[in-house]
Amino acid sequence: YDTSDKLYFEPLVFEDIMNIIEKEQPEGAILQFGGQTPLNLAFPLSEQGVKILGTPSESIDRVEDRKLCSEMLQRLGIPQPECGTGFSADEAKEIAKRIGYPVLVRPSYVLGGRAMQIVQDDAELGEYMREAVKVSPKYPVLVDKFLQDAIELDVDAVVDGRDVFIPGIMQHIEQAGIHSGDSACVVPPQTLDEEVVKTVKEYTRKIAKELGVVGLMNVQLAVKGRSVYVLEVNPRASRTVPFISKATGFPLAKIATRVLLRYTLEELGIPSEIEIPYACVKESVFPFIKLHGVDPVLGPEMKSTGEVMGIDRDFAQAYFKAQIAAGNTLPTEGNAFTSVRKEDQLKFAPMLRKLKELGFEILATDGTHNTLKEAGVKSRQVLKVSQGSPNIIDCIHAGEVTLIINTPTIGRNPARDGYMIRRAAIDFRIPYITTLAGAQAAVQAIESMLKGKISIGSLNEYHPTVKKKFHAVN
Repeated sequence: YDTSDKLYFEPLVFEDIMNIIEKEQPEGAILQFGGQTPLNLAFPLSEQGVKILGTPSESIDRVEDRKLCSEMLQRLGIPQPECGTGFSADEAKEIAKRIGYPVLVRPSYVLGGRAMQIVQDDAELGEYMREAVKVSPKYPVLVDKFLQDAIELDVDAVVDGRDVFIPGIMQHIEQAGIHSGDSACVVPPQTLDEEVVKTVKEYTRKIAKELGVVGLMNVQLAVKGRSVYVLEVNPRASRTVPFISKATGFPLAKIATRVLLRYTLEELGIPSEIEIPYACVKESVFPFIKLHGVDPVLGPEMKSTGEVMGIDRDFAQAYFKAQIAAGNTLPTEGNAFTSVRKEDQLKFAPMLRKLKELGFEILATDGTHNTLKEAGVKSRQVLKVSQGSPNIIDCIHAGEVTLIINTPTIGRNPARDGYMIRRAAIDFRIPYITTLAGAQAAVQAIESMLKGKISIGSLNEYHPTVKKKFHAVN
């Protein structure tokens, strides 16, 4: 606001934008930096003779139209999860049966993952259709195959119509099913092999060239096993652009704007690829401390209101720094309480064993305690809220718990033990983790901190170490 020649505070609707255009008579309009809403104005503005700078409005429409986008990906030979559009509750149920549960369902007309839900069977889908959405021919519901235990990725790219600059691949730390705006993520990716990274870049370039993208583009993908699936294509700046710009030292918004004004990436001295020799972790900031009664569990509906970054040569240290910045400082000693879903208990055992080795005492409710005992992990059993006193909530109130690991069970009843535990964690400022991937990253970070002090370095020390590659073929 302090560098622009003029700033208008007006709604992002066609009539108001046209009033500004008629007054200012600009050479063109840039739609890429306002999120989803401006993209919906591409065609109306084009029809009024407004020159759209960057990606053509026809290409925007191809991506925004679910059917056209799916056909494009099929033509390019790029895998995508099976999906369908239901114009009635019965039709949505038929699609879910065809592609197989679990499925991800959402209304077609919302942003930020609102009313998005993972459903496991017909009964849950029926409840969702009755309570969460009003489906109609005008407002259909989108049904996608949910890729269980997949790793999600975000890729931001700047394209000049010919060359594609990919500054980095962001790997989500939380598993698939957590909204991309809520999941912590790391650049460069920590657990992907070179072949998968190569495939991700190849798909991004194919899509960019097919659409004739000029400016910024975002692609969301999922990796399951060694298979890479494209989940979503956005012909605009995404919420990850500030993070990847800060992480790499490449001002993507500035570069993209120059590209929109017909500079080429080559003329701007921008490489084809870069190699980042350090780790940057983005962590989300949540408002739960101010929202009494809200369950802090993460899911497909976005809940975060901000984000922070941790940077270090070592991923574990970068993750620890990000947690400090987000107000969720991890402990290096004390009692770690764990109560997780039955199907998750064995998955958590190795990580809890490591916590035990690091000097933590493990507290667990009966089910988790018994599973850990069978796995050879020693823990102290504590009572659930429903089993009497002294229970886990009493332990939290007494200051006996320094870390809480609790995965949610299905259902929204606020009287559930898990909900009460998570709320107590918020109210007593105790670090809490609700996903397996988040817990694994936290244990790595705690182990790293116990080995040495946290290091401090400025961005000016990190950015010059980024290696630029000009030889990659686009």
